[in-house]
Amino acid sequence: MKLIGAVGSPYVRKVRMVLAEKKLDYQFVPENVWSETTQIGASNPLGKVPCLILEGGEAVFDSRVIVEYLDTLSPVGKLIPSTGRERVEVKTWEALADGLLDASILARLEATWAGRSDAQRSSAWIDRQMGKVTQSLQAMEMGMGEKAYCSGIHMSLSDIAVVCALGYLDFRFPQVDWREDHPRLVKLHDKMAQRQSFIDTRPD
Repeated sequence: MKLIGAVGSPYVRKVRMVLAEKKLDYQFVPENVWSETTQIGASNPLGKVPCLILEGGEAVFDSRVIVEYLDTLSPVGKLIPSTGRERVEVKTWEALADGLLDASILARLEATWAGRSDAQRSSAWIDRQMGKVTQSLQAMEMGMGEKAYCSGIHMSLSDIAVVCALGYLDFRFPQVDWREDHPRLVKLHDKMAQRQSFIDTRPD
């Protein structure tokens, strides 16, 4: 398998962490989708990463679809329950973490995209997106409760998705001090940060 992606993308990082936890072999193919010479459209018509190329040449895209597929490839380290409320809980955590990322990336693009002048940038739009980030962090903190992991006593995709979101805030939004008011998330992050999958995928 080949994974097309960017090291700085938190969605790509989520897939890379799952690949590591599942102990699956793959080739990483760096791709800058913002470059004029990007070839991502040949594999993903949406022009996004991550994109997983299977051995037969088929392309699988969207990080949620990719990690769902990867979890079926090996019984090692099952990350997504097969059925029932447990499965829904894990996928809801993933949706919340990805939603935080969606909002933060929209805010960052509005603030930094070279295609707009300062006069064209909307502070109201940035504030709206960062408000979603704040609400998501609060929901995560409350959802953690006194559990060892997001979805119970075992690590799952929930935890990988959440720490990728938190890691992205550290990477691109150092001014957002999410640690101050979210001690349960700090505890989870610090525990997950000891895993080799986390260490090896940390963005530069």
